[in-house]
Amino acid sequence: MTLFSLIFALLLEQWRPAGDRSRIIRLFLSYADALERYFNTGVRRHGVAAWVAAVAPVLVVAGWIYYLLHSLNPLLAWAWNVVVLYFTMGFRQFSHSFAEIKDALKNGDLLLGRELLTEWRDVQADELSSEDIARITIELALIHSHRYVFGIIVFFVLLPGPLGPVLYRLAELLSERWSDSGKQERDPDAFGHFAAKAFEIIDWLPARSTAVSFAIAGNFEDAVYCWRAQAASWSDQAQGIVLASGAGALGVRLGDSLRDGGGKYYRPELGVGEEADMDFLQSTVGLIWRTLMLWLLLLLLLEIASWAG
Repeated sequence: MTLFSLIFALLLEQWRPAGDRSRIIRLFLSYADALERYFNTGVRRHGVAAWVAAVAPVLVVAGWIYYLLHSLNPLLAWAWNVVVLYFTMGFRQFSHSFAEIKDALKNGDLLLGRELLTEWRDVQADELSSEDIARITIELALIHSHRYVFGIIVFFVLLPGPLGPVLYRLAELLSERWSDSGKQERDPDAFGHFAAKAFEIIDWLPARSTAVSFAIAGNFEDAVYCWRAQAASWSDQAQGIVLASGAGALGVRLGDSLRDGGGKYYRPELGVGEEADMDFLQSTVGLIWRTLMLWLLLLLLLEIASWAG
């Protein structure tokens, strides 16, 4: 039933985007902020306790509802999986913003493209060229497709019922919420250090699964080369793997220096081939869709093997 749960959740989101998702996320983040105020004492184990207190109750409730519904009727449990996927995945969450920026650049409206990029990811875009906007938009699309689609799929397959998607999304939210510009990585006693490390561990397999999928769906040789030669230079290892593989699969150069209000800041170059432009925006859409179809085909084969067994 894994395949059908994913298909129905994706179709449901395309038909009716989850407008209440942001409300639920804000509610959880308010709870996370309350835990931070209570537990943030500068002691490492208190950060661990806060993370467990944030994640465990939600996992217990989601799992309890699933097994309760399954005991009544397996179809009810399947419907609960669809609901959880609907609120934890976010294909439309990034595809809508991506399409708006692509249309703005296609129409030559650089100012609108800058505004849309700032609204999407709070990027300082006042001095960005159309090539810079295309490059950052492709990067965001690759990362968001990983975190809001493919990473969720991997954990949905690995863990029973809705536990995988819930764990992955909560870990990602806490890592983002409790991070402090890399301080958590440098200081083991920082409050958010455990949240950052926990998501790094949780995202280890999904990031590599997404990278392999991009390679298969695009230029395999260049994707593998960029992954091996360039990913380690990126500050976030999981993001570096996903971006390097995606850039190689597309044959485009990502990363590199950007100019913001405070001057230039350096980012390692990822990928091979040409500079990012409008054409690569459309190629990115194709890569993400081919990767999604690849995952659905793989799950179909697993379902057929399960039925045959």
